[in-house]
Amino acid sequence: MNLPIQAYVFDAYGTLFDVASPVRRHSQALGERATLLAETWRDKQLQYTWLRTLQERYADFEQVTAQALDFALERVGCDDRGLREQLLQAYATPQAYPEVAAALQALRGRGVRMAILSNGTERWLRSAVAANALEGCFDEILSVDSLGVFKPHPAVYRLAEQALQLPAGAISFQSSNGWDAYSAQAYGMRAVWCNRSGQPAERLPATPVHMVRSLDELLALRG
Repeated sequence: MNLPIQAYVFDAYGTLFDVASPVRRHSQALGERATLLAETWRDKQLQYTWLRTLQERYADFEQVTAQALDFALERVGCDDRGLREQLLQAYATPQAYPEVAAALQALRGRGVRMAILSNGTERWLRSAVAANALEGCFDEILSVDSLGVFKPHPAVYRLAEQALQLPAGAISFQSSNGWDAYSAQAYGMRAVWCNRSGQPAERLPATPVHMVRSLDELLALRG
């Protein structure tokens, strides 16, 4: 029998916060290169987190993001150092998706625990939360920095268990990254894949319990 959900835990980037929003702020300066830059930056950022974890060469998310941006800027042929700094500053205050604030407030009203579990540094996560006026929505903001490994290492999901003092089966974990949602489900959480872009199902074990297209759909889920 499933345990009742006692906590909702959210991935940050791509789930709560739009990872393309920093580039959109500077789309005029980038012109037609903006889309390729945003896609390359995000892809390389994730690749670097996985590779650093596998190689046991941890660097925090801010460094990884900066290095991924350098790769992306070179790929699109942009050497504007001032723009580079503006893009990094914008990543500290990404825009939340439109439905996020109302969905979080509604879930909060159910009397459950609420947390972020992210690859991001605590500094950047708190900055993003404050920039979107979400400070009252979370009991915990959990960064992988305390572990020195990135998702999908099992120790990351264990961190939420320990911080919330709840068994994995009592935690609903929401991520827009399929690999993250599948990994949380494999760990034992009740994972929900927020499949914003309509991606096909991953070919991985431990399929998430639910798939939604936006976080406001969480409010209608049962079990």
